[in-house]
Amino acid sequence: MGKRIGMEVSLMVSEAVKLADVDVIAAYPITPQTHIVEHLSELVADGHLNAEYICVESEHSAMSACAGSSAAGARTYTATSSQGLQLMSELLYVVSAMRMPIVMTVVNRTLSAPLSIWNDQSDIMANRDCGWIMIFAENGQESFDQTLCAFRIAEDRRVLLPVAVNMDGFILSHVIEPYQTVEEEIVEKFLPPFDPLYTLHPDRPVTMGAFAMPELFAETKMAHEIAIRDSYAVIREVWDHWGELTGRRYEPVEEYMTEGADTVFVTIGSYGELGMDVVDRLRAAGKKVGLVKIRLFRPFPYRDILNSLTKFENLLIVDRALSVGGVGGPLASEIKTALYRLEKRPNVFSFIAGLSGRDVPPEKFIEMYEEAMEGLKKNQWDEFTMVGVRQ
Repeated sequence: MGKRIGMEVSLMVSEAVKLADVDVIAAYPITPQTHIVEHLSELVADGHLNAEYICVESEHSAMSACAGSSAAGARTYTATSSQGLQLMSELLYVVSAMRMPIVMTVVNRTLSAPLSIWNDQSDIMANRDCGWIMIFAENGQESFDQTLCAFRIAEDRRVLLPVAVNMDGFILSHVIEPYQTVEEEIVEKFLPPFDPLYTLHPDRPVTMGAFAMPELFAETKMAHEIAIRDSYAVIREVWDHWGELTGRRYEPVEEYMTEGADTVFVTIGSYGELGMDVVDRLRAAGKKVGLVKIRLFRPFPYRDILNSLTKFENLLIVDRALSVGGVGGPLASEIKTALYRLEKRPNVFSFIAGLSGRDVPPEKFIEMYEEAMEGLKKNQWDEFTMVGVRQ
């Protein structure tokens, strides 16, 4: 196996993109993802990566350039955050419906207003229905691994869909963590050269993004839906293969200290590591608490969710985004939907925490647990709780 070294997580992602031997990088810098594309520009300029690096004038142009390069048969990568993701939103729907296997790192950052550069997951949650496969990384090692896995998943002929790998801004992107490198020989075994199904080429004319009458549109969307649902099996297959090569195995839904638990925290992204620390503390205090971590968000792993979460009496779902005017957090809403048809459902407590980078120490997780237990005693709790908000 490769060396274990310390590196800023953003640079780990850049190194993974280099190992993937991408052909085209089109990006516009925006905090907190800038270090990724800065380092990639250095790798290209210094001759360590033979790729076309396109400096564009906006994120909309970045995804437009990615669409063109992917259509021409190039292995394509970009990265963005926050308002940048929203600016390219129009193209997110286009490239997924056109089945372009682009890989993008989304370094999650809050959406304005008020203006903020800090972390939450409101950016990607605003685009959660754009038809991309969406994976959430818990730490630097996962950010590195999932970037390589994303190319393998996206380019599989059974998938041919874009993949967004999400990692929490600053909390991961600007932090130095240890990670295990991977030799080029292993990556070559794992990630074959990109073999596109079709490309824009004068020798074989094709039409991409054509106009569709209402008589055809519903069928195209259903085909897209089937494709992303069917990608689940390929994702599992790719993660299994990665595990065989590296010893690091990933699951769509992962449990921690759940044996004998009646109550679990449910997290997505970097809260998973904080959640493990909190569960250790509560277990030491004699509380029957565990943790369930969601790694795959699209396609939403309904069966894994049901197999895991229905074993527990109480779910404390911690979102890093608020569905304004809805019923709390996006993750909580999805899980409630998954549980709806069950006659006997767990009690669901929805917590919104850490908006715009507000600090959420372990004590806040313990307060969530205590609030939920008090609500159970009274058989009454709010639709959702904004953690730590001042009245």
